[in-house]
Amino acid sequence: MKIAIGCDHGALALKAALIEHLRKKGYETVDFGTYTPDSCDYPDYAAAAARAVAAGECQRGIVLCTTGIGVSIAANKIPGIRCALLSDPWSAEMTRLHNDTNMMALGANVVGEGLALRIADVWLETEFSGGERHRRRLEKLAALERT
Repeated sequence: MKIAIGCDHGALALKAALIEHLRKKGYETVDFGTYTPDSCDYPDYAAAAARAVAAGECQRGIVLCTTGIGVSIAANKIPGIRCALLSDPWSAEMTRLHNDTNMMALGANVVGEGLALRIADVWLETEFSGGERHRRRLEKLAALERT
């Protein structure tokens, strides 16, 4: 699986740890930046990662900033993206099972490295349930993008 990943300066260290962890687990990562600790604008990196997922260039995406809030908002502006801001493994599992999220967001100052890696593992390893009620709800979300 190819995973788009992007962050701002506030999550640079966590992004590096996450990339290393994912590569060790056999995932391919595409790093959309940032690459330095210099102050930058999170929408640039979150949108680039989200566009790669929406275009099918990457199957999933992970975006990070200090809180995870800004990058999740930015990613969700791209049509076809369902990005969940996550801070615990249970929510990571549920958002895949019920919402078929294709992106997740993490806050570097909200979750520590160990928890972030566990959340990513659960999210990546959980498949969409495919349940009728969940498919119906996803169709309604897609319809909202068309209005």
